[in-house]
Amino acid sequence: MIAWQRKRFRDHWTRISDKGTPGRPPISQDMRELIRKFPAANPRWGSPRILGELRKPGIEVAKSTVEKYRRRHPAPPSPTWKAFLKNLVCDLVSIDFLTVPTVGFRVLFVLVVLAHDRRQVIHFNVTENPTAHWTAQQIVEAFPWDSAPKYLLRDRDAIYGEPLRRRVESMDIEQVLSAPRSPWQNPYVERLVGSIRRDCLDHDIVLNERHLRHILHLYFDYYHRWRTHLSLDMACPDPRPVQPPDRGTVVKFPDVGGLHHHYVRLAA
Repeated sequence: MIAWQRKRFRDHWTRISDKGTPGRPPISQDMRELIRKFPAANPRWGSPRILGELRKPGIEVAKSTVEKYRRRHPAPPSPTWKAFLKNLVCDLVSIDFLTVPTVGFRVLFVLVVLAHDRRQVIHFNVTENPTAHWTAQQIVEAFPWDSAPKYLLRDRDAIYGEPLRRRVESMDIEQVLSAPRSPWQNPYVERLVGSIRRDCLDHDIVLNERHLRHILHLYFDYYHRWRTHLSLDMACPDPRPVQPPDRGTVVKFPDVGGLHHHYVRLAA
């Protein structure tokens, strides 16, 4: 059923895309391989240099085409940035959006606010039309009174516009922006988004906004109380004392996503 719904969603947007004007025609496989060979043989060459070399023998391609197909040599993560995340873990909060399609082909946006010290989801909300004003209001609801963090880590998405920046500054929060196309610089909330999809949303078909909010409420209850984390020494975000149960006791375990529970009786 879930695979069928995903296929319907892909077919829906394929039909919409086919109605528009076709874009730039694709280049040949030989041309793609040629573009990929340049940076392999010349690692210090950028797109403008490759574009210039291609135009010398009369090969006309767009710069965006070179950007799309050339191989990049990823630089190792910056130790300075890793040290920043580690040293300020108690004062750092990150935010991010994820998109969720519904059974009726609507696209819902979920904003999550994550505290780094215990990997706790402080706040989340769902909307179909996110704006900078709406996002700024979510920050206020996430940090009432004097609970605002010192730093707020986010990416450079256009949704974080001027209203959000003014509201954050008024709350005396310093914004830390990740570099473009560098999700590794915001690793904790990116990992959370992946966990939400793998543990929960990949196993459900969302009906509407109210249904999605209900699913996420259940999941975050499981996430905080039951889901263990390597970074927390296999503890949960909401710590609880470990008390070994007596033999013969029936123990309750939540399944992945926290929507159901399994009961296991320990051997006597």
